[in-house]
Amino acid sequence: MRALLDFDAVGVATMMADAARAVTLPLFRAGVFVDNKASRGYDPVTEADRAAERAMRDILARLRPDDAIVGEEYGVTEGCSGWTWYLDPVDGTRAFVAGLPVWTSLIGLVCADGDPVVGVIDQPILDQRYVGSPHGATLTERDTESALCVSTCSDLREAVISTTDPFILSPAEQGAWTHLRHTARITRYGLDAFAYARLAGGTIDLVAEAGLQPYDMAALLPVVRGAGGLACDWRGQPAKLGDQLVCAATPELLDQALLSLRRAAC
Repeated sequence: MRALLDFDAVGVATMMADAARAVTLPLFRAGVFVDNKASRGYDPVTEADRAAERAMRDILARLRPDDAIVGEEYGVTEGCSGWTWYLDPVDGTRAFVAGLPVWTSLIGLVCADGDPVVGVIDQPILDQRYVGSPHGATLTERDTESALCVSTCSDLREAVISTTDPFILSPAEQGAWTHLRHTARITRYGLDAFAYARLAGGTIDLVAEAGLQPYDMAALLPVVRGAGGLACDWRGQPAKLGDQLVCAATPELLDQALLSLRRAAC
């Protein structure tokens, strides 16, 4: 993390988030063309996804040309600095297409050992930007910045929990999730990365998902951890970039969730 002192990583990430906003805001609810980029099944993509990633990459080409990039739409650009930026220009494209203001732009910076150290979860419509770093986590909303802190919920029976879509889980994963859902007080769906932002903000207590890609996760971990939350895989091991992830506000809540999730851990 000492290498972060060599440059203003949060400043660079903020510039990329601003650039993505300039692209996505005019296209939201504007009837953009939706393409299917999946060879099998359906994985929607719009010009908002592609143009926002190009805008972010342009900033990195100018300010951090030696850094590597992993983007959802344009793949991998090799680098030599030891730093890698993970970009998901529109996380929640289905929500974007449906005109729902829960999609976000994700920017994560990962060091050479694979540890995400800076993350941005940006929701332009609500004008909310969640930033996590080794110094903590903040929310900037309508030009006002405040510190983020997870809730103190320690009982799954009192918890607000979320997953984006239980129907994309495997049968074993669905079984584990169903147990959590039946135990928790409130369950919400369809939020994509915004659920992790609200976990950091203290209004959601636990999020569990599977089938995630590295660019889905790299921005989330610094925000959740910076706000005092915990993140691990479904075995209870430190979270890695990809597949199963559970984030919780407190150790007690995480331990209760893992009793179910471990049964479906891969």
